[in-house]
Amino acid sequence: MGAIHVTVNLSWPDAIGEYEELFLVDTGATDSMVPGAKLLELGFKPLGKMDYELANGDKVTYSFTTALIRYMGDITAGRIILGPDNCEPLLGVTVLESTGIIVDPTNRQLKRLPAIPLK
Repeated sequence: MGAIHVTVNLSWPDAIGEYEELFLVDTGATDSMVPGAKLLELGFKPLGKMDYELANGDKVTYSFTTALIRYMGDITAGRIILGPDNCEPLLGVTVLESTGIIVDPTNRQLKRLPAIPLK
C-alpha cells in the first residue's frame, strides 16, 4: 500500500503559534509525532514522558505534549510526541479514530465513517 499524507494543523491556547505540515498517516502508530524543537519554539510545553516501541523493536522514551488537531475539516485534541528534529510528522491511529476517519487501503485514501462507533 502506498503512503497517505494529510495536512494537519496543531495549536494550543497557550502557544504563540500554530504548526502546520504534511503528516504521514501511520496506522501502526498509536500517538502522533512531530519534530519536538518546532513545537517547543511555538510555546508548546512538555507534559510528561512515555516509553514507545519503534517498528524495529527498539524502545525509546519521548516527551509529549497535547494539542488541538485540525485536519480534513475536523478538530480533535490529543497527545503529540515531541520527536527527533529530523523525524517525519506522523498522524497516529488515535487521532483517526477520534474523528471517525479510516484508511481505505484499496483506494489509498482517508474516508469518513458515517458515524463514530460508541459500542
